[in-house]
Amino acid sequence: RFIAKPCALGLKVQANGPQKAQPNAILEKVFTAITKHPDEKRLEGLSKQLDWDVRSIQRWFRQRRNQEKPSTLTKFCESMWRFTFYLYIFTYGVRFLKKTPWLWNTRQCWNGYPYQPLMPDLHYYYIVELSFYWSLMFSQFIDIKRKDFGIMFTHHIVTVTLITFSYVTNLTRVGTLTLCLHDAADVVLEAAKMANYCKCQKLSDLLFLTFAIVFIVSRLGIYPLW
Repeated sequence: RFIAKPCALGLKVQANGPQKAQPNAILEKVFTAITKHPDEKRLEGLSKQLDWDVRSIQRWFRQRRNQEKPSTLTKFCESMWRFTFYLYIFTYGVRFLKKTPWLWNTRQCWNGYPYQPLMPDLHYYYIVELSFYWSLMFSQFIDIKRKDFGIMFTHHIVTVTLITFSYVTNLTRVGTLTLCLHDAADVVLEAAKMANYCKCQKLSDLLFLTFAIVFIVSRLGIYPLW
């Protein structure tokens, strides 16, 4: 609100949301209680009832559906928040792992298991990551509802469960490597989204290409093979 929004406006990100549909009690009732995508039979019935032509009713439903979509400004602010977090936590993770023996020699993840000391830096890393995913899970209910609500809700539950399980069973050394590998691609993805919202098409394309490469190398290469 106080940082991302002024940045977005400074970059001339579109602040206005989609055009709002004109108020109509009958169409609103159909939209909220029956269907958001009326078929031809229902459109013809509404046309006779309201004395509107079918095309106007189709336009109303399209505008009403678009009305529920978040504005570009809102999406930019959300992406900037996630980009800031992922950049911070990825940088922290790399700095922390550079000092550990298990970064390059993964056999060290199992030395002395399960009696491995929980270092303060490692504890902080875990707690910050866990709190972030808890916040994403709860904020879904107050943010604008997206099409992938169910998928993302399941994703956050699985993520929180895995982080908690690895913490409780003291698989934190493996966990830190997994978290760092996953955060690497997310940093670039959020940067690509912001460039897209700013209409910097060339930069956006370059970042999306970089994201694809980082994703393939980190999550489909290093993670399963190493």
